[in-house]
Amino acid sequence: MTMDHVHHFSAGAVTPALSYLISCLGCALGLMSMQRARAHGGWSRRAWLALAAVSIGGTGIWVMHFVAMMGFAVDGTEIRYDLFRTVISLVLAVGIVAIGLSAVVNGRAGWGRLIGAGTITGIGVASMHYVGISAMRMSASVTYAVTLLVLSIVIAVVAATAALWATFNVRGMAATVAAALIMGVAVNGMHYTGMAAMQVTPPIGRTTAVTGLDAYAFFGPLAMVLGVLTALSLLAVGIGSTEKEIAEDLWAEQQLRTLLGDRADG
Repeated sequence: MTMDHVHHFSAGAVTPALSYLISCLGCALGLMSMQRARAHGGWSRRAWLALAAVSIGGTGIWVMHFVAMMGFAVDGTEIRYDLFRTVISLVLAVGIVAIGLSAVVNGRAGWGRLIGAGTITGIGVASMHYVGISAMRMSASVTYAVTLLVLSIVIAVVAATAALWATFNVRGMAATVAAALIMGVAVNGMHYTGMAAMQVTPPIGRTTAVTGLDAYAFFGPLAMVLGVLTALSLLAVGIGSTEKEIAEDLWAEQQLRTLLGDRADG
C-alpha cells in the first residue's frame, strides 16, 4: 500500500546525507576512543569508554536519528516532539552502547560474548529508535508493518555486533575510516527500514493542536552543542596517546626496569 501523504525526504537529499555524515563521524570518534581504551586501565579506560559510548550512541546513532527525522513529514499535520521521551531515547542509546562496549573491552572478546553483547546492544538501539518515534506528536495515527519492524531489529543486531567487533579489532586510521563508513551505512539502513515499517493514517476532518517541541527549535541548539562536543572529542582524541604509542611506552618502561634490575644484580 502506498502512502503518498508520508514524506521521508521532505528536505531532499540534505537530511539523509547529513545524517550519514554525522553517523560516520560519531562512529569514527568512538572507534578511535576505543583504541585508547584498550591500551589503558582503571579510570583512564572508563573515561575513554564513556567518550566512545557518547560518540557512537549519542552522535553516531541518536543525533543521526533525529537529523534524519527532520526530513519526515505527513500531510495535514504538524509534527512535534515530547521532551521526556526524546531524552529517554538518548539515555537508551548511550547507555546500551556503553554496556556493549564494556562487555568487549574487558578480557578476550570471544564470539559467544561478542554475539551476546551485539544482540543486547542491537535490541537496545532498536528500542531507542522506536522510543524516539513514539516521541513524535501529530494528529495522524501510526501502526507498524511487522515484517519490516522485525527486519529493522535484525539489522540493528547485526550492525551492533559488527560495530562491537570493529571496536575490539580495528586499528589504524585507514581501517578506522573504512569501518566508520560501513557502520554509518548500517545505522542509517536500520533507521530507514524502521521508518519504512511505519504505516501512517492521516487525520480526517479538523485536526487538534499538536503540543510539544518544534523540531527546528530543538535541533538548532542541539547542533551547537553537538559542534562543541565534537570539537572537544576531537581534541581529546588528538592529544591522547595512540594505542601504539602507549604500547611503545610500556615496552620502553619494561626494558628500563629490566636494565636497572640487571645492574642492581650485578
